[in-house]
Amino acid sequence: MGPLVPDIISNELNFVVAIFIGIAFGYILEQAGFSTSKKLVGLFYGYDFTVLRVFFTAGITAMIGVIAFAHFGILDISLIYINPTFLYSALVGGLIMGLGFVIGGFCPGTSVCAAAIGKIDAIIFVAGSFIGVWLFAEAYPVFEGLYLAENWGNITMFEVLGTSQALFAFLLTVMAVGAFIAVRFVEAKVTGKPNEDVPVKKYFYAFVSIMFLFGLTAFMLPVKKEVVLSKVEDEKFLNSVEIKRITSDELAFRLMDKDVRINILDFRTPEQFNRTKLPQSFNMTIDELFTKDGGKMLDVRNNINVFIAENELDAMKAAVIATELGHSNIRVLEGGMNKFYTEIINPSLPLTTSTRQEESNVRFKKKASIVIPELIEKNKNIVVVKKESKRVIGGC
Repeated sequence: MGPLVPDIISNELNFVVAIFIGIAFGYILEQAGFSTSKKLVGLFYGYDFTVLRVFFTAGITAMIGVIAFAHFGILDISLIYINPTFLYSALVGGLIMGLGFVIGGFCPGTSVCAAAIGKIDAIIFVAGSFIGVWLFAEAYPVFEGLYLAENWGNITMFEVLGTSQALFAFLLTVMAVGAFIAVRFVEAKVTGKPNEDVPVKKYFYAFVSIMFLFGLTAFMLPVKKEVVLSKVEDEKFLNSVEIKRITSDELAFRLMDKDVRINILDFRTPEQFNRTKLPQSFNMTIDELFTKDGGKMLDVRNNINVFIAENELDAMKAAVIATELGHSNIRVLEGGMNKFYTEIINPSLPLTTSTRQEESNVRFKKKASIVIPELIEKNKNIVVVKKESKRVIGGC
């Protein structure tokens, strides 16, 4: 259920919803003829390419959907599990599955669909699948070397090809459109007549055109992270965004006063953070701002999110990114931690004062220079565990 769990749909309700989605998916597969082995193996013999059309259409729709959800901040891409690629076992496994598909007439998913409506050949296919799984599990020590060889990790195709996500999405759509057109001619050649399941020409080419335009939308939905990061590198844009500042004195006062509304996001390195870890602070990275969990930390009602870094510019960049992502109640520590250190932790105070305001300011800084280091020292032993969402392992 992707972006809906657990914020809108609970984990428990997710299983219930999944059952109904599974039933609907099976019904659609059966109605599309995917419980018939003749239609499925038609892909290999060239007389029926329904499987190719359905899988390409489903893949393109899901791909553009994920890109759109990520662009609008609905889906956290970092939580999507990507199956690791073991090259040699993928090649051997693909060959075995392809042979099983063409010989048995089903793939694992369609065999279950056909077995559910009582087809004997599909029931035998499912039984054979269980036997195959059992045999592989028993013989795993023999195949382990091949199975784990050439580990490429959790990669994506556009990373392997060295292209942008948008360009890959467009090229894959073009490939799908080209395949749709080509297989019409193959079917006509093999059967001697147009496939009756394919609409007349004008409807077919209208569908192909829509798919092509669908692919073009990938360029209009670039990865939000890349767009925002490029924006904050532009000095003019950075200066055009109005972000409120918080002075070292105000931050020190709020910490001494134990103001629970203060939520400090510290963008220094872990070493710098641990050396002078302020109370009510969390060590964060720019990447975490783009995650679902980072957004939750910033959206606590009535909180004042104070962005700090070693210098004001780095904190400002992080604050502008957060603003671009739709977060509010953001303040930037004026002068960064460098100024906070020289004004609060280790201040240079005048020996004499000429006004009552100066005298009051000196008294405050003297007190702060004692209390804040004490708070930092106490805070060193407090380990704050940030709640992090985990990727759910799955996949077809």
